[in-house]
Amino acid sequence: MIIKKLDKNFNIEINEIASDKSISHRCAIFSLFANNTSIIKNYLRAEDTMNSLKIAELLGAKIEDDGNIIKITPPKTLTEPFEILDCGNSGTSIRIYSGLLAGIDGFFVLTGDKYLRRRPMKRVAEPLRSIGAKIDGRENGNLAPLSIRGGKLTSFNYTSKIASAQVKSAMILAALNADKPSTYSEPSLSRDHTERMLKGMGAKLEIDNNKITIYPLMDLLEPLDIEVPTDPSSAFFFAVAAAITKNKVVLKNLTLNPTRIEAFKILEKMGAKIEYILKEDKYEPIGDIIVEGKKLKAIEVSENIAWLIDEIPALAMAMAVANGRSIIKNAKELRVKESDRISATISNLEKCGIKTEEFKDGFAVIGGTPKQAVIDSFGDHRIAMSFAILGLLSGMEIKDTDCILTSFPNFTEILNRITEVIN
Repeated sequence: MIIKKLDKNFNIEINEIASDKSISHRCAIFSLFANNTSIIKNYLRAEDTMNSLKIAELLGAKIEDDGNIIKITPPKTLTEPFEILDCGNSGTSIRIYSGLLAGIDGFFVLTGDKYLRRRPMKRVAEPLRSIGAKIDGRENGNLAPLSIRGGKLTSFNYTSKIASAQVKSAMILAALNADKPSTYSEPSLSRDHTERMLKGMGAKLEIDNNKITIYPLMDLLEPLDIEVPTDPSSAFFFAVAAAITKNKVVLKNLTLNPTRIEAFKILEKMGAKIEYILKEDKYEPIGDIIVEGKKLKAIEVSENIAWLIDEIPALAMAMAVANGRSIIKNAKELRVKESDRISATISNLEKCGIKTEEFKDGFAVIGGTPKQAVIDSFGDHRIAMSFAILGLLSGMEIKDTDCILTSFPNFTEILNRITEVIN
């Protein structure tokens, strides 16, 4: 993919940003707990989320899709699938499904693409094993493919060492199938879509700061009736585009969940003018975000990292042009995403002539003037899209961009409204 340097100003409204990936995954998975047909509008039709939907179907759900609305009717009992369950590139899918399937009678095998099969799974496998789950895989269950022999699970009082929405979600789903109430605690609040959606469906969860008490299901839950909001993590690329080029963009119908818009708050502290227009929804707060680019200043980010872990590569593009030395700390989790995002981000910034420093748990970026370069995405969609945005200032060639289709199929189409993109 070749990105042409921006040669015009823009003031645009974007309605067609991809639907939220995290919420779409959960719609497919949580519908299996419902007592009737779930109705889902605006489901993300990307490779990863369609894989989650396919897995629900292989477990016995009836899927009706008219191209606009997806209806998911769960089976009375989840069926043991004939096939291996392919999660594609999605850590969310493989980890959350692990929590669900651990408490279901049957044998299940979960796998994914070559990138997912390199990502650590012990963070989910070990806590699930501690409550009776039978999970195995390569490197003693740390790498996919994972085999799960589902069955009875015991209740738990588990304190996680990391703030991870995926681990938390897996343990919550396991707790719904446990014998007694369970408690889950994390060092800081991670994304809370799972709690919000399950409570909206009628699950009994008691939340006290970073501690959740989960009660086993006595009955099936109410079906979902949801319009999936726009993904703020995807929208953030165009927020950065406006911020670094000093233009304006209106991003429509995003989830304004506080655990999902931290990156916008950081960009605002850096000097961008940002306005939030809020309206409510049963499962998530939803609204619009208006971003207007101004001169950016450097910033140090070391808190609420779990709330912006996916946006840090794009945030680094803003840091690359900000005045001063910006720092990201406490972000070791970036090492085990779709790529090592610390290494991938700073190595590519160096190619663009931007000075950086690497830490075990983050990096520093000294703002400057980026130059055109040939970028390696390392098969990571967020690295590819981040440097496409930086290319607005310098032009850019990015290798291995098929990965973008896993989460944001129409990214290139929207970017073409701003500048020319050659595939």
